[in-house]
Amino acid sequence: MSANVNPAATHHMPIFITSPGNTDILMVVTGVFLLLVVVAFGLLFLRLHSLPERMAHRGHKLQFEIVAVLCLIALFTHVHAFWIAALLLALIDFPDIGDWMRRIAGGVERIAEMKSAENSREPSRKEGQLDGKAGDRSGTLSGETASRSVQDKEPTHA
Repeated sequence: MSANVNPAATHHMPIFITSPGNTDILMVVTGVFLLLVVVAFGLLFLRLHSLPERMAHRGHKLQFEIVAVLCLIALFTHVHAFWIAALLLALIDFPDIGDWMRRIAGGVERIAEMKSAENSREPSRKEGQLDGKAGDRSGTLSGETASRSVQDKEPTHA
């Protein structure tokens, strides 16, 4: 039996129509393309979600951990307000108050060490006892000597 072709059918078939039993090339190409597009979209989505975290890490921000947690919450809950908050926190530069406090504490410790070193060098005297000889009234009080020497050693801010 010969295959009779319907007279209404075209005699030239398009390339994407395959004969029965052969591989459908268009379906394979479309499947691979769809897979690549889905993977690329997923990578773009994850890269966009981690944008505030990468910005905070690159800028060595103090609030890096907070930004990272907000990005993860936004990723898993799909609440965009968390991502916007993370982006704003990544853009804001907070001052490092802890560094100021460490510098102040270090300065106070140095002052305390200078005063304690001075007190250990001076012999113990009673308040109001005069420096110098026993009958000499020209000496100074021991409190005056200590305050003058501290003032001479401390730098001024002027």
